[in-house]
Amino acid sequence: MPAIGREDVARLADLARIQLSDDEITRYAGEFDAIMDAVASVSEVATEDVPATSHPIPMTNVFREDVVTATLTQEEALSGAPEAEDGRFEVPQILGEE
Repeated sequence: MPAIGREDVARLADLARIQLSDDEITRYAGEFDAIMDAVASVSEVATEDVPATSHPIPMTNVFREDVVTATLTQEEALSGAPEAEDGRFEVPQILGEE
């Protein structure tokens, strides 16, 4: 598996809008490498006769009956919002910013 370098960590932090110091970038690059090595070692052991699982213990989803109950009106839902426009929550734009 390809190594995760300092540039990759810095790019991920930038995309996530997380400010990291140079020391943190170096540390996280090493930690990501350790994670990637662990994933690679598991991939080497996995064979086609072993089914893929997301959890080692079989799990069952517990569903409740779908019952219609009273809900908030649009006005009630927006009443606690800092900003609303045209009946919708107004939030600051984050995509497309440089």
